[in-house]
Amino acid sequence: MMPLLARYFPPLDWGRRYTTVTLTSDVMAAVIVTIMLIPQSLAYALLAGLPPEAGIYASIVPIILYALFGTSRALAVGPVAVVSLMTAAAVGQVAEAGSMGYAAAALTLALLSGAMLLALGLLRLGFIANFLSHPVIAGFITASGILIATSQLKHILGVPAGGHTLIEMLGALAAHLDAVNWPTLVIGVLATGFLFWVRKGLKPLLQRAGLRPRTADLLAKTGPVAAVAVSTLAVWLLGLDGGGVAIVGAVPQGLPPLTMPDLSPDLVSALLLPAALISVIGFVESVSVAQTLAAKRRQRIDPDQELIGLGAANLGAAFTGGYPVTGGFARSVVNFDAGAETPAAGAFTAVGLAIAALALTPLIFFLPKAVLAATIIVAVLSLVDFSILRKSWGYSKADFAAVLATILLTLGLGVEAGVSAGVLLSIGLHLYKTSRPHVAEVGLVPGTHHFRNVLRHRVRTNPAVLTLRVDESLYFANARFLEDMILDRVAEDCPIKHVVLMCPAVNEIDFSALESLEAINERLRSIGIKLHLSEVKGPVMDRLKRSHFLDQLTGEVFLSQYDAWETLVLQKKDDTPHARATA
Repeated sequence: MMPLLARYFPPLDWGRRYTTVTLTSDVMAAVIVTIMLIPQSLAYALLAGLPPEAGIYASIVPIILYALFGTSRALAVGPVAVVSLMTAAAVGQVAEAGSMGYAAAALTLALLSGAMLLALGLLRLGFIANFLSHPVIAGFITASGILIATSQLKHILGVPAGGHTLIEMLGALAAHLDAVNWPTLVIGVLATGFLFWVRKGLKPLLQRAGLRPRTADLLAKTGPVAAVAVSTLAVWLLGLDGGGVAIVGAVPQGLPPLTMPDLSPDLVSALLLPAALISVIGFVESVSVAQTLAAKRRQRIDPDQELIGLGAANLGAAFTGGYPVTGGFARSVVNFDAGAETPAAGAFTAVGLAIAALALTPLIFFLPKAVLAATIIVAVLSLVDFSILRKSWGYSKADFAAVLATILLTLGLGVEAGVSAGVLLSIGLHLYKTSRPHVAEVGLVPGTHHFRNVLRHRVRTNPAVLTLRVDESLYFANARFLEDMILDRVAEDCPIKHVVLMCPAVNEIDFSALESLEAINERLRSIGIKLHLSEVKGPVMDRLKRSHFLDQLTGEVFLSQYDAWETLVLQKKDDTPHARATA
């Protein structure tokens, strides 16, 4: 009973080994992550089109719930750039930014996303992450990074601008260039430059000052706090808010409120698809980070339980004034590097953020929005990776086409169209590749029992025996392809008396493929050719035995391809071997 409970409630597992040393490590990591999260949470709420406090609210209860139900020891859950952008795109279609309806719709989006993730976890459907190929995800994240950075330029310039696509955003910015607020621009440019320098230059500077590399690295990651403090102080002392510099303004003091999502049928139906896309993208991003960090410590995560943890976190956000959340790469890496040993570090981080929400919010009244925009720009530009185009072009033109299409559609039509295209392209690419499986004609390598492609090796063949190695499972999408290929091949070669399907890579034969095999068997029977199988895997053989196919098979099923060669060639004394040159 206890192992079952521990699977769904991981603290029962890691909590038994919790020590004072572990507590110290978790608290230290929480302090560092809290310092990093305060400006980041405010910035991502701005990106999502929500009040700044929504970012803090989305980083308190969700973190605690993930700590209770998640399996990663280092994953830090909360608002992230891509999900914040997707939230803005989805909610912006059903409500006006800044309205009560907009905030309520964001809560509904979090509720739907959480319910979907929780259902997928309880049904143990974590494998859905495999339906999005890594190149397509990389393309989507690259395009999203460009969109996010572009969307924040209005705050750097101090002009009103909108749009959901790259062309719309650039057009809106160009139309308002004559209205640039110069103090805002100076603050934005200085903050952006400083944050870029912090990422690259502060760590070496601190190391030259005598700090250890790990300490210097952790301090460098808290650089945005310095930008927030200095810029806030400057705006207050110089009265720049009176000169048109947009500031955060009053942020409510207090813990996250209890909120109720809007469950009106029209709103729920409008947000179902965006919620599904956010759930998939959020889960893929989160589980990728969690698996990477777990591997560094030789730990493992449970993808199905991760779905439950993320689902609980999003449900928590829905009822405490937040919006959709997931595991963030940057904060998780900081959490890991800071020495977090268990998910309890996340709970301590939540406590730190709660203290900030209670006591520190008045201090950010004069925080310029340009600095938050600079924080977002510097963070997301690290996501932009055009090298995936070069890598995919050199390896697979089909993957390159999928990546390029995802990038262009995301930039040209928006994030929802981009992620939808990414999902469809990933599935379509898989179907395309498996619908035309590699089928090799093979022969015996002299002096061995091995059979290899006649176009790649010098092998022995027999004109009366055609052996085809099928390098893919057989299912409805490729069954007809195999049928046509075999019939075309035997039609051009009259001496063939036996066709052997070599099946070492066939893990599944569905009903459509079974019908195609029956059709192949009958067509070959009608022209005096026998059909044989070799190296059929046990589970596949078990399935075939439940049908009438083996009873009707004109040939035999051989344990190995060499057994087939001995029976059909050597024992019939009609071996007429010849060599094929390497292609």
